[in-house]
Amino acid sequence: MTVRKGKRLGISIQEHMAIDVCPGPIRPIRQISAYFPRLSPTSSFSEPLSPSHPGAPTALSPSSTGQGGGPIGGGGGSSSLLTPLLPGASGGGGSLSAMSSMDTSIEIDSCDSDDNTSLGTLAFDLLYEKATSSLHCTVLRAKGLKPMDFNGLADPYVKLHLLPGACKANKLKTKTVRNTLNPVWNETLTYCGITEEDMYRKTLRVSVCDEDKLTHNEFIGESRVALRRVKPDQTKHFNICLEHPPPLPSPTAMSTALRGISCYLREWESEQQRSLEERGRLLLCLEYLPPAADGVTKGESKERARGGLCVGVKRCAHLAAMDVNGYSDPYVKTYLKPDVHKKSKHKTAVIKKTLNPEFNEEFFYEISFSELATKTLEVTVWDYDLGKSNDFIGGVSLGCHSQGETLQHWIDCLKNKGKKVERWHTLTNELPGSTLQE
Repeated sequence: MTVRKGKRLGISIQEHMAIDVCPGPIRPIRQISAYFPRLSPTSSFSEPLSPSHPGAPTALSPSSTGQGGGPIGGGGGSSSLLTPLLPGASGGGGSLSAMSSMDTSIEIDSCDSDDNTSLGTLAFDLLYEKATSSLHCTVLRAKGLKPMDFNGLADPYVKLHLLPGACKANKLKTKTVRNTLNPVWNETLTYCGITEEDMYRKTLRVSVCDEDKLTHNEFIGESRVALRRVKPDQTKHFNICLEHPPPLPSPTAMSTALRGISCYLREWESEQQRSLEERGRLLLCLEYLPPAADGVTKGESKERARGGLCVGVKRCAHLAAMDVNGYSDPYVKTYLKPDVHKKSKHKTAVIKKTLNPEFNEEFFYEISFSELATKTLEVTVWDYDLGKSNDFIGGVSLGCHSQGETLQHWIDCLKNKGKKVERWHTLTNELPGSTLQE
């Protein structure tokens, strides 16, 4: 049955086409099911509904014309585009009506179209130098960034973080390029003290942000690169699309029995990350000097002739900023514990206003090889403050009870007598089983 001539239904063309015309992916209108019969899949189509009945729904069906130009199955007198579709009627809209009644409980994704628009691309190079334990990231350029300012442009810059353990100590940042969506940096940022173990287990997070002087800076997009993809001493080029940060898992999506466990695990994980927060890197050189067989030689002290452990504090990198100016005034202290007589403390000079100090100082502990196997070398880094207590930045312990690279460094020192063994170490904000002494 067709609609009378001159009578129009108040349905817009967007509703008729059943699409969303806003930018982004085409999505069906959430209320489109209101224009179709709400029939159960098990209901019979043999009972027709009267179109004059106030509860009879009106379905949308594009008219189909035959060879004669009239509507198929109609009286041929009307050419209206909108026809009320009866449940028992046959035609092109029958399957559409049946499909509309199925799965009406499925929720349509209601995310904004901006979440799916392009955030831009970023090109950069990564190079790991094994000899110097350095990771070089050359940020080249970005294209097609998302506009963030009122003028349709942005003031982009790039930030680098190493995961896990992202903090201010391992954040690197490029300069800001003003008023552009296609910035060019050609700037190299370098991480010092990156070991082979770091290259295997860590991930580099590259973030692009928009700088705002009056308000907080805005996040544009990011990408994450597993450092295991980079081969030593070989430059690898990346040209990647920026993405939104991965969403955190929500406990509401889990069953009631798992919600408490999820919250507990999340708190435990955050507590573990805080307790093992990375505070920078320290380059140490260890050497065990065996007793000299011929006594004291020329240019050698009596202590060194009797044998002992030589500790060389070379430098630190990417230390945590402890002062309000964004820097620290670092110095290093060493202990050989257990220290019964309180005579094993050594201290370097203070380097003012830096996060990458170079010390190049050596300390010697006169001790036999058998005694050294029972000792633990504790190295701590502090921030000097005038007129108040100094701030602890981080530390590392080396001994037979250590783990990972610190244990391997200690074993290599004991095995290679008379040879200098140099390694980078990660500073943490806590030393297990140790009482910090300022």
